[in-house]
Amino acid sequence: MQYKLEFSLYKRNFKQPLKTSHGIWNIREGIILKLTDQNGKIGLGEIAPLSWFGSENLSAALDFCRQLPTEIITETIFSIPDNLPSCQFGFESAWENIQQVEIEEKEELKNTNFYSALLPGGKAALEIFQQLWQQGYRTFKWKIAVDKIETEIEIFQQLVKELPTEINLRLDANGGLNFEEAKQWLEICENLNIIEFIEQPLSIDKFSEMLELSNSYSTLIALDESVANLRKMEQYYQQSWQGIFVIKPAIFGSRKELRNFCKNNSIDAVFSSVFETNIGRQAALKLATELQTFLIKNHAFGFGVTHFFDEEQETYLLIDNE
Repeated sequence: MQYKLEFSLYKRNFKQPLKTSHGIWNIREGIILKLTDQNGKIGLGEIAPLSWFGSENLSAALDFCRQLPTEIITETIFSIPDNLPSCQFGFESAWENIQQVEIEEKEELKNTNFYSALLPGGKAALEIFQQLWQQGYRTFKWKIAVDKIETEIEIFQQLVKELPTEINLRLDANGGLNFEEAKQWLEICENLNIIEFIEQPLSIDKFSEMLELSNSYSTLIALDESVANLRKMEQYYQQSWQGIFVIKPAIFGSRKELRNFCKNNSIDAVFSSVFETNIGRQAALKLATELQTFLIKNHAFGFGVTHFFDEEQETYLLIDNE
């Protein structure tokens, strides 16, 4: 079947710059896709690349969209190369949006306790967690490795004292710790029941060291940047990683191939956002909800990030795709 293709670029400002070990992030940019079939039915998708995380960059995604004709066929959608994982997700999402009648969001996904809320790094976490707790969140993720470790541990200890005992806390280093610092964090977390896992403590080239840490401590470790796409997750799965995989659907690649992998392999995984718009968010959550049943354990989805943006503060800039 043929589909008319239209696309537009969006830019979305964070309320406050997001600070991680990768640097400071001020603006979220991406592409909204619109496919229209021969019966006039419309499907929307989103390309939300994160080049510093391992996907294609925005320029490559735009170049790909621009070189396509205004009418594309199904085979085009399912032949997008693996070096364009965000494009794969976006086009397949738009295609699936056309094929399926819109399904009402499951009741549990309307509850904030089904999501992990992202806390800002540093002392700002102490100010915002109470507000998020009152909104119903019961799982939180805090960015570490953005300041001196001594400073962060001091803030962490204060945070732990103030957090209710029934919460789950995830620590996300974005690969910014060295081996000794990772050990220090793991030793601190060993006796804390509220710690769900530490996410990507070391850089992506330190898999053997992360494997050693995973085997040495009871606190779980999750691979994030190391498994930025499906091919990388397959690689580390074959290397017997027994910890958690963080799956960011919007940059992970083909929805179809991810389905097949999760149905045919036993993994422990957490689905997470890349600060996409509501279009990409709904597409990612729909896939995550479907695949959750195949996983070893159910974890709160890492999509509690909407508080980083003003509501309806999305600006779309039309781009000619001739």
